[in-house]
Amino acid sequence: MMEKRFYKNKQDFGGLKDKVVDLRRVARVVAGGKRLRFRATIILGDEKGRVGVGLGKGSDVANAMAKAKYYASKNVMTIPLKGRTIPHEVEAKYSAARVKIKPAKEGHGLKAGGAVRVVLSMAGVKDAIAKCLGRTPNKLTNALATLEALKKLKSDKER
Repeated sequence: MMEKRFYKNKQDFGGLKDKVVDLRRVARVVAGGKRLRFRATIILGDEKGRVGVGLGKGSDVANAMAKAKYYASKNVMTIPLKGRTIPHEVEAKYSAARVKIKPAKEGHGLKAGGAVRVVLSMAGVKDAIAKCLGRTPNKLTNALATLEALKKLKSDKER
């Protein structure tokens, strides 16, 4: 059975870097046993204020990663930065994940863990403090909660 291709093989992502956050083998139970597939979560960003998260599933790892990269490129958003940090404190929830992000002084560094750290570094935030307040260890929901928090950011001109 041929799998549909939703992406071009040689896609140009416009100078965006990618980082694989999660790669899982998932199974569907059918009459003859289990059907194994792969699920990839990829963060795409240019480290200058643009970031996106993509989730792709496929019959092999390469296919899942290519789809995730394609979907991440479709979800790229621009966030306002204030130098090396974010303009103000923000908190957001996505599913069971809750994330709080605070701006930090120049040179403080990025104090965050897991998927939150990857999303913020790909977005270009170099000085910030972030904390996962939810109990879930799921990297996908933590990454999406971080994206929701970044969507709430307003630049100094908008506030």
